[in-house]
Amino acid sequence: MKTSDFYYDLPEELIAQTPLEPRDSSRLMILHKKTGEIEHRHFYDILDYLNEGDCLIMNDSRVLPARIYGVKDETNANVEFLLLNCIEGKKWEALAKPGKRAKIGTSFSFGDGLMHCKVIDILDDGNRILEFECEGNFYENLDKLGQMPLPPYIHEKLKDKERYQTVYSREIGSAAAPTAGLHFTKELMKKAQEKGVKIGFVTLHVGLGTFRPVKVDDVTKHKMHSEHYDMSEETATLINETHRNGGRVFCVGTTSCRTVESVAKREGEIKASDGMTDIFIYPGFEFKAMDCLITNFHLPESTLIMLVSAFAGYDNIMNAYNTAVAEKYRFFSFGDAMLIVD
Repeated sequence: MKTSDFYYDLPEELIAQTPLEPRDSSRLMILHKKTGEIEHRHFYDILDYLNEGDCLIMNDSRVLPARIYGVKDETNANVEFLLLNCIEGKKWEALAKPGKRAKIGTSFSFGDGLMHCKVIDILDDGNRILEFECEGNFYENLDKLGQMPLPPYIHEKLKDKERYQTVYSREIGSAAAPTAGLHFTKELMKKAQEKGVKIGFVTLHVGLGTFRPVKVDDVTKHKMHSEHYDMSEETATLINETHRNGGRVFCVGTTSCRTVESVAKREGEIKASDGMTDIFIYPGFEFKAMDCLITNFHLPESTLIMLVSAFAGYDNIMNAYNTAVAEKYRFFSFGDAMLIVD
């Protein structure tokens, strides 16, 4: 299977630049994977497709305001860093722009001296290792200084940083939002629970690799980025009990899907587990944990459109995406949603 098989033509004006209000007012395409039938609804209608005894599995990772702007101490030249992951303590791997200003030993200041950092190493891929200094809590200072690392296809400035967080986010560590969850409101979650739907949480810290294009022609040759995940005993028990009682497991987003399927593959069953995963799901993959998927519309030729094709069927997905373009759905992170059911 070739990467080009997952291409579709998307007019730029259909790439959503800002989130809708309220969150659950976005459109929702229902794709019945057994028949290929498509319905057009709104996200708040998702309650019609959830039954008592089903469960929703949500990724509670919270996005770091990881884009920070500072000045070089020696020259006051401007620099932008994008924090990727914490190595230990206050040491971070980061992208630097422009990189030529961030040589080993160079120091920078942020927010009129609220934080400082020094470049202590440069990796083979050009990423910098930074060591920060600040008074007080590092994350509280970062929250004051940092901006959300919005995807490169979003050009509008985000007015409210919380709109790039899910309402249930709590475990800080992602470089990008698990965007399918952005459609949920606390009220909608409460209504689902009142209907007898249980809610469980997993954590998968989304890396910037989620935006990296597949650059090989042969899909099977692509190397996935690695991300940290955690599944609690409580969530594992919920998934197992849901299946045992005849209910369905709805994964909210591809990150929740990758987490539960990583656990099933690694452990041979659903149980408490944590670690790193580089699972790559493409057509031919055998799903062992997820029954239904709530997801957004993904980039052409991306690993995410390959994942949904593996679950719903390649022909069904390509037809659904072409239909979404024709019906002028909103695409990508702040766009509309799709529910894939039997």
